[in-house]
Amino acid sequence: MGVLEKIAAIQEEMARTQKNKATEYHLGLLKGKLAKLRRELLEPQPGQGGGGGGQGFEIAKAGDARVSLIGFPSVGKSSFLSNVTNTKSEAASYEFTTLTSVGGLLQYNGAEIQIVDLPGIIKAASQGKGRGRQVIAVARTSDLIMMVLDATKGDDQKEILENELESMGIRLNKEKPDISLKLKKTGGVKLNSINPPVHLNEKIVAALLKEYKIHSADVLIRDENVTIDDFIDIINEQHVTYIKCLYVYNKVDVVSLEECDRLARLPNTVVMSCELTLGIEDLKEEIWRQLGLIRLYTKRRGIEPDFSDPMVVRNNSTIQSVCDAIHRDMKNQFKFALVWGSSSKHSPQRCGLNHIIHDEDVVQIVTK
Repeated sequence: MGVLEKIAAIQEEMARTQKNKATEYHLGLLKGKLAKLRRELLEPQPGQGGGGGGQGFEIAKAGDARVSLIGFPSVGKSSFLSNVTNTKSEAASYEFTTLTSVGGLLQYNGAEIQIVDLPGIIKAASQGKGRGRQVIAVARTSDLIMMVLDATKGDDQKEILENELESMGIRLNKEKPDISLKLKKTGGVKLNSINPPVHLNEKIVAALLKEYKIHSADVLIRDENVTIDDFIDIINEQHVTYIKCLYVYNKVDVVSLEECDRLARLPNTVVMSCELTLGIEDLKEEIWRQLGLIRLYTKRRGIEPDFSDPMVVRNNSTIQSVCDAIHRDMKNQFKFALVWGSSSKHSPQRCGLNHIIHDEDVVQIVTK
């Protein structure tokens, strides 16, 4: 029996099993086996090489952040890419043999945001084929996944895409579970917790670790609400990625105002019409917000800052991050910084390397 057949068998058994307290242990073991098989499916096989290369996927990461477009055919990914970048993306075939990825740069608020269209991710990856692994490799390097949906086709498409990405180890809009797993050579499995977890105990923890041939480990759980799925993710930490997701419903120009309003009120959701270029600017602003980018203006002594040319950094960046972005040796010559803006108590404020800057601050670096 192949890996795909084993996965199907486990899924069938899980579907037949009633979910209650008595079956929680059994279902937990099945989930562990399922995650292990999915990992095998997505790992490169001998002679096939790694998962990140291949024709059509040689897009180097560029700009200040990367956004990957994911969705079914004909939902508007290519139209959006053509609208907001200088790249003209043809409608991509859904067939596995013609998979390509197309990238372009969105210029916004002084930032360069790389937009990558990843067609066919669902079919290729769910079959465990080489191209599927390549697409996943690109998706996992993203700072944000933009799931493009058809406003005329209901909510099933969203659920299908989420489930497929989940099965590939991509966790959307989730934080990494507050669990520490430390492997040991001897001593067995020991479970400690600050607050006793509701869904986990030492028996199920030890059984899940045994499935992965781990017989000795210290496990510390800090959150009482962590689940069996969370613990399985920690075991498979190298194969699990936590990424923000923005849901974008296209073609709202052909649905009712009531339906458009309903979709727009969903969490992490924006509505648009590529055909009429409606909502595109709102979407750009939401992408900027979701990426957590901020603008920073640098100045030299006695010279006004150039407000037309900001430096773009991540939210919660420090003065040291700014120094590193300017030149890797600058922090070694750093004396102090003068900061004007909302992060300063007075203007200017004399600050050290650990000072956290805010959007649109002005910074002058003084060196030795």
